[in-house]
Amino acid sequence: MRRLMRTWVATALWAVSLVSMAAEPDRRIAITIDDLPWQRMDKTPAAELAPRHAQLMAQLKQAGVPVVGFVNEGKLEIDGQVQPARVAMLRDWLDAGYELGNHTRGHLDVHAVGLPAFQQDILDGERVLRPLLAERGQAPRWFRHPYLRAGRTPEDRATLSTFLGEHGYRIAPVTVDNGEWVWAFAYANVLDDQPDTPARAATLERLRRGYIPYMLNKVDYYEAQSQALLGYALPQVWLLHANELNAVAYADLVAGVQRRGYRVVTLDEALRDPAYARGEDGYNGRYGPSWLHRWAMAEKKPREFYAGEPTVPGWVLALAGVESE
Repeated sequence: MRRLMRTWVATALWAVSLVSMAAEPDRRIAITIDDLPWQRMDKTPAAELAPRHAQLMAQLKQAGVPVVGFVNEGKLEIDGQVQPARVAMLRDWLDAGYELGNHTRGHLDVHAVGLPAFQQDILDGERVLRPLLAERGQAPRWFRHPYLRAGRTPEDRATLSTFLGEHGYRIAPVTVDNGEWVWAFAYANVLDDQPDTPARAATLERLRRGYIPYMLNKVDYYEAQSQALLGYALPQVWLLHANELNAVAYADLVAGVQRRGYRVVTLDEALRDPAYARGEDGYNGRYGPSWLHRWAMAEKKPREFYAGEPTVPGWVLALAGVESE
């Protein structure tokens, strides 16, 4: 009798384990990093650029996961002249095995400049990138909208999408949108503008420690949004930037999302999910929300659907010198 009881208990526990495993979401996320070769190129002290870039590359190597970087070619220039040292920064990404995409030359807002100027800026954003990739038998195939702004009408979005397709590009959407840039601006401001004192070091560490849970809470929020909208955990696309903050926090950030059960996958794998066939329609406003929220708007979800998104604390906004995300 006892043997039968033990067998029954073991079988029950095994069944519970199977149910638990079946219920566990398949958490996947692709990481993209914008504004290469460096986000605040015009504000970074010239002597600091190379060591900070090297620090970021070390963080990328430590994390050891796939990344697609998006280039603003205007950042390669000084007074209209391409700087070989800045092109070498892009070569470092390629040497490390990462893919590079087009983020336009001048990080223009399509809503502000209109489609013709924006399309020209896309082409101007591949004058260095396309031959650089051709050296390795590659071609640029990913495009990321600056500010995530894709056009204010369905017609403009369709025209832009067709233009990109004709030039060999696929749009790289973003589902885990965030205020990472605010944290990064705050970190850079403290790093460059405050004297090197224990107080500055404490503030920098406070920013680094606050940034990681903020970003992971954003991932949690958008996972919940995908469950509510789609009924499953969508393979997410995460937006980051090449900056001083990620040069000290990126590996910990990746480790944090992995502890949450995520596998970091290629952008190709993430976008195989059929949800991405919805494209970027659903939002005609002036800003650039997450693709998940665009799809929710297309379904006319009520205002309550979007509640609960984590926000950047006021003290970080103040250090960044901005009023809002």
